[in-house]
Amino acid sequence: MSLLVVGLSHRSAPVSVLERAALSADAQVKLIQDTVAAEPATEAAVLATCNRIELYADVDKFHAGVAELSTLLAQHSGVGLEELTPYLYVHYEDRAVHHLFSVACGLDSMVVGEGQILGQIKDSLARAQELHTAGKLLNDLFQQALRVGKRAHSETGIDRAGQSLVTFGLEQLAAGGDVQGWAAGRRALVIGAGSMSSLAAATLARAGVAEVVVANRTFERAERLARILTEGDDTDVAARAVPMDAVPGELTRADVVVSCTGATGLVLTAEAVARAVEDRTGRPAEDEGAATGSGAAVAALPPTGLGAEENCPLDLAAVQGSTGFSVAGEAAVAGMDAATLEQHAAWVDNGTLDRRARRTPEADAELITALAATVATVGRIPERRRPEPVPGIPRPAPALFLLDLAMPRDIDAAVHRLAGVRLVDIESLAEASADAPMAADVDQVRRIVSDEVAAFGAAQRAAHITPTVVALRTMAADVVAGEIARLDGRLPDLDERQRGEIRQAVHRVVDKLLHAPTVRVKQLAAEPGGAGYADALRTLFDLDPETVAAVFRAEDSTDEKDRPA
Repeated sequence: MSLLVVGLSHRSAPVSVLERAALSADAQVKLIQDTVAAEPATEAAVLATCNRIELYADVDKFHAGVAELSTLLAQHSGVGLEELTPYLYVHYEDRAVHHLFSVACGLDSMVVGEGQILGQIKDSLARAQELHTAGKLLNDLFQQALRVGKRAHSETGIDRAGQSLVTFGLEQLAAGGDVQGWAAGRRALVIGAGSMSSLAAATLARAGVAEVVVANRTFERAERLARILTEGDDTDVAARAVPMDAVPGELTRADVVVSCTGATGLVLTAEAVARAVEDRTGRPAEDEGAATGSGAAVAALPPTGLGAEENCPLDLAAVQGSTGFSVAGEAAVAGMDAATLEQHAAWVDNGTLDRRARRTPEADAELITALAATVATVGRIPERRRPEPVPGIPRPAPALFLLDLAMPRDIDAAVHRLAGVRLVDIESLAEASADAPMAADVDQVRRIVSDEVAAFGAAQRAAHITPTVVALRTMAADVVAGEIARLDGRLPDLDERQRGEIRQAVHRVVDKLLHAPTVRVKQLAAEPGGAGYADALRTLFDLDPETVAAVFRAEDSTDEKDRPA
């Protein structure tokens, strides 16, 4: 059996694809179960974070394993296999080990060096153990990955190369300025009470916000997080919990909003954000570059994407005369770069979008149908959520700061175009992190990873031959016991002392004969390409395959008892 990983991340796929492929907790469980039920795999685990989805498995066939794991990822993510395949990466055996160790050290994170990934790897292993889909290989692999990650953080300065996604996101909200100076005295709303939201709430509290309001679908969890913040020794922040239906009102009061929930749909729509900004400022939150006149609020969008009418891939006849493309329509075509389609629809409509105009569901349906048919014909349109700056019109200072750390997104991407609002989401963070400098310590971490991969591979190869060596020694002991019993029958007059001397002599002879070859075969098996030595031993000594398999099962059983809860 061999280790195989198939996945996609912010390095291989655009955020729009990652967002669509995101797996709920239930979907992850079903994916793991279906993977071990498939023929090529005997073990499976899923590592799913806000910027990666990876399926790990112990497989007996490489090509069949890749095909099966890719198909299962497509089925459970809801993204068609043909569309998903160009964004998938595959790692096998030592390369798969190298990949996970790099991930554990933060080398493959959006923010290099961030340590949150260790908790996510730990959760991934715990889930596989609960489902009984992690056998010896995946247990050894993930536990060693955790140790390697901790070693990298303790022995190097990789922490200086990056920080948590939360801290990085807040730095982007502060436009690169000092987060504490920017956050001091502000009111914060945190939507969600999971690990990422809790970290965000604690970070904001330490940064000096005046108040943290926690909203969550399970009110008790929101209360618990608010209580932890209030009782913390390192902050004196005021914290309180509210139910989710109180979010619209709290949005009006908040200066900073962080959202990270497991919702499959939008938590904050563009309309909700626009209303909150208008309630706070008394001014409509228009699309950026908006022009107002004669009491009508009309947003003028500059060219987005293809830039010329004759090159626009939309069916102009189908959308001619439409008055815009609503956010409700955007949600209806989720997964088709809906934000781009909205902009193109508005652009086709003479470049105007009246957000106060209310389209009918029938009109939306017609437009959605035309847009979807066009995308099916010409392919996906690159997403361009933010229009180019309009010359001569300064960008207004934000009245509301939004950080969306959810995947799929919690906050409507159309919010990027609202004046008076600054939105940072996973896609924004990916763009910003691409230019972030990497610390010199990264090279040291890479050396640690390489050394650990070599050591893990050697240990696994040596462990692979151990059951065969144990079976060989067991067979030798059985032969000795049989010969001693035969000798007892032929020489019944021997006393117990004599029998003991003969027994020890025979055992010493067998042990000396087996010692050098078994030690040497373990050394050879630990080297690359040494897997064949186990087969050679079984063939040369005619070992019973079931005896060897029984040793494997016994070792797995012992490992299961020794695993931490």
